[in-house]
Amino acid sequence: MLTLSACGNREARGDYPAANGNNCLPDVSLIDQHGAAVSLASLKGKPVLIDFIYTSCASTCPMLTAKMAAIAHQLGPALGADVTIVSISLDPEHDTPAELAKYAKSHDADGPGWIFLTGPPAKIDQVLALFNLRRTRESNGSITHSIEAFLLAPDGHQIRQYSALDVSPAAVVEDVDRARNKG
Repeated sequence: MLTLSACGNREARGDYPAANGNNCLPDVSLIDQHGAAVSLASLKGKPVLIDFIYTSCASTCPMLTAKMAAIAHQLGPALGADVTIVSISLDPEHDTPAELAKYAKSHDADGPGWIFLTGPPAKIDQVLALFNLRRTRESNGSITHSIEAFLLAPDGHQIRQYSALDVSPAAVVEDVDRARNKG
């Protein structure tokens, strides 16, 4: 459930105040698209924009990744230097590091500062729980999931939540810039 504020018309853009006070970058290690272990806690220190996808999704995940790619493009050299994008697999049973690397390359998402993560299903579920999310596998193999994205402050706490297919890349970049300037 989202909590909406009454400030301006931001909600119409799919951009909401964070409704979750959890530390979303705990000391949990996952595996990136290059096969390296990455502790989520190691990402603290700069804003992190995070979403959840899986590589065999033929519907919303490619659209979500395209939206994140547009945001990455607008961030320019700040991506990697001042902000990180993290896409976590919802299908760790199938999304190996090699599959994530292939997906990233095919979606123009393989530049510096954008990390794709997978890991044991229990760890993925642990991370999803921090965001008050869960994944459900349907009988056809697809995964029902939220298409939310989240902006985390340098301390790992959520500061914005997005209806990722509705929000404009410019609105997200504005939020990232504000978070960078506070950090």
